[in-house]
Amino acid sequence: MAHFAKLDENNIVIAVHVVNNNVIANEDGTESEAKGILFLNTLHGRATWVQTSYNNNFRKNYASVGYTFDFERDAFIPPQPYLSWVLNEDSCQWEPPTPYPDVDNKYVWDEESQEWNNLGPALPE
Repeated sequence: MAHFAKLDENNIVIAVHVVNNNVIANEDGTESEAKGILFLNTLHGRATWVQTSYNNNFRKNYASVGYTFDFERDAFIPPQPYLSWVLNEDSCQWEPPTPYPDVDNKYVWDEESQEWNNLGPALPE
């Protein structure tokens, strides 16, 4: 199955739709993003659609509602969780100014103090 993000006028993802692979397949079996976009425009009306990869094989991150599509980076970028966090240009993920502590406890970021607060032992998986 192929996945396509519908963007608003600010390139924010407002929906993600699934399209059957046979709809977007070329005669040689390769996927065609253009065929998917044509199908979705026919089905839902004209909009801006961008294919996304559930396995993160392209466009850095799988699109989710609220993510931004950056055409220059050709990447979906999640919302910035805190003002102090900076965008990693390689992964297009937000990173805290202080790395997450490398221990077996669970932490939550405190923006005011700019540090991780220990919540205690992490639950076993």
